[in-house]
Amino acid sequence: MQTLPPCPKCQSEYSWLDGEILNCPECGHVWSEGAETAAEDALIVKDANGNLLADGDSVTVIKDLKVKGSSTPLKIGTRVKSIRLVEGDHNIDCKIDGFGPMKLKSEFVKKN
Repeated sequence: MQTLPPCPKCQSEYSWLDGEILNCPECGHVWSEGAETAAEDALIVKDANGNLLADGDSVTVIKDLKVKGSSTPLKIGTRVKSIRLVEGDHNIDCKIDGFGPMKLKSEFVKKN
C-alpha cells in the first residue's frame, strides 16, 4: 500500500490521489507531490498603480486619510518606511513618524 503525504495546508492525513494530483477531503486543497507550495501561499499585495509590494518596501500615501482617534489626518505625500504585509482588510502594517503604529490599505499607497 502506498503512503500518501499529509495535506500541506491543514496537515490532514486523509489525502487521496487522483491521477498525479493529491487532494485533501477536509480543506479541499489540491496539490501535486513534487510542486512547491510556498509559491501558492505567498501573499500578493499591489499598490494603487499595480506594482507588487514586499516586506520592507517604502511607500508614499497618495490621499489624505482620516485617522481614527486623531484630530489630524494622514497627509498626502507622507512617506512610510519598512512596511510589513499582512492578510486582512488593511494589508499593510507600519510605523509612521508622528502617528505611531498603523494599518493601511494598499490601494491608498504607491511604491517608492
